[in-house]
Amino acid sequence: MSDIIEKIYGAERLSFEDGVFLMKSNNLLQLGLLANRVKERLHGNNVYFIQNTHLNYTNVCYLQCKLCAFGVKPDHPSSYSLSLDDLKQKFSEMKGKGYRELHVVGGVNPKLPFSYYEDMMTISKQHNPDIHIQAFTAVEIDYLAKVAKIPVENALERLRKAGLDSILGGGAEIFDPVIRKTISGHKTNASRWFDIHRKTHEIGMKSNASILYGHIEKAEHVIDHLIRLRDLQDETHGFNAFFGFAFQPENTDLAKEFQIENETTGWYDLKILAVARLMLDNFPHIRAFWMLIGKKLAQVALQFGADDLDGTVMEEQIVHAAGNNAAQMVPKQWFIDMIKETGKMPVERDTLYNVIQTYH
Repeated sequence: MSDIIEKIYGAERLSFEDGVFLMKSNNLLQLGLLANRVKERLHGNNVYFIQNTHLNYTNVCYLQCKLCAFGVKPDHPSSYSLSLDDLKQKFSEMKGKGYRELHVVGGVNPKLPFSYYEDMMTISKQHNPDIHIQAFTAVEIDYLAKVAKIPVENALERLRKAGLDSILGGGAEIFDPVIRKTISGHKTNASRWFDIHRKTHEIGMKSNASILYGHIEKAEHVIDHLIRLRDLQDETHGFNAFFGFAFQPENTDLAKEFQIENETTGWYDLKILAVARLMLDNFPHIRAFWMLIGKKLAQVALQFGADDLDGTVMEEQIVHAAGNNAAQMVPKQWFIDMIKETGKMPVERDTLYNVIQTYH
């Protein structure tokens, strides 16, 4: 550990071996201390949050990933796909609520034409021109481009012209090919995921990056995942933030197959965030997704390398489909109060991390 500490204090890059050592270390407080030092070097005492809302436009998905409890087949009694009139109603209801960001994600539904996604962007901007649309994972973009029989570059350009402002970081799961195939079958492979984010960055749009942890991955898989993200960030500088999705086992085939009965521990949640902050030296922000790890642990995460708590998250359905019982929305004042309680400075931001207001 002493060699790693020396690298961190000297702002040197950690190696794969360093990362695996940290993931296998039981000295969680030491990890937190080091990650917090890096976080404070980058952001001082600031902790960011955003007022945002989610739109899950369809739960019909042909991928049938074992890790997911949200996607269903078209003939399932709970299947749905929002019509354009439904979308108009939802976008109209968003007016005047203070949202800075619309987070759009859904299943892979080949019955929806490409024009549906363009119309979705256009209608959203008509009703809420000032809301940043952060929409679609690389997996969604991959498949909607294939269904439309157009190159990904064309799909991205057309969506941007219609109103898309940035893309999501989901669908990354785990990049190791064996683990990825096991947990998500024929979902877009790692190489394709990176290619889509690279193309997104090349045309001037930003994106985020993620990891799905707490299933069958090992320490080596986590570090491999982080280093691959770090390599693309070296190339494009297009990622704004990294965050972890703690696997929610309830109602998933993956949990049944591998007999995963429990959610991740707080220990592992904090370790993932701390190690990510130490390994991803070129990522501006590490985000603790409070809905997945809970409000109380999210506060603790602010001492373990996280500098962002995501947002108000209105109408989220994917996490809740897997049995998560977190509140659908928390008010802005909750973020302000809970951040101040940790001795940090609450900073309201937009999607691209422009500061809206600092709450001294």
